Amino acid sequence: MTTLSILPDDLSSPDVQALIVAHLDGMHATSPAESVHALDLGALRHPSISFFAARVDGELAGIGALRTIDHVSGELKSMRVAPAFLGRGIGRALLQHLIAESRSRGFSSLWLETGSTPDFLPAVRLYESEGFAVTGPFGDYREDPFSIFMTRTL
Repeated sequence: MTTLSILPDDLSSPDVQALIVAHLDGMHATSPAESVHALDLGALRHPSISFFAARVDGELAGIGALRTIDHVSGELKSMRVAPAFLGRGIGRALLQHLIAESRSRGFSSLWLETGSTPDFLPAVRLYESEGFAVTGPFGDYREDPFSIFMTRTL
């Protein structure tokens, strides 16, 4: 029997750092640099961001972060599942965990930016299946043909 845990993480472990690098590399491989909104290790340490690691029996399975926009809104950042765990429900579990965390903080809305190329279709479908709807840019984002913006009410 496997055990999935999703816990706050301090970004210090080599496996987490390696998955963040892989995430950034993947974003740069599918989008022009000016359209990559993924955060590097330093940016993920900002006080407005809470970072989480999903582990299956201790092995890193995925990562995700929640950025506080204001006292009623949050943004999903850095959602990534490790290649060995794709298709096993880790992304959905992380997303549901971050939605629950957002509710526990009293947020009334949750926002995200993801890519618009075919590589991102599984992510878009996941977000839609959990109640997110396409919207326009929010915060400092601008219209971008390589971005899809989504939101959901909590």
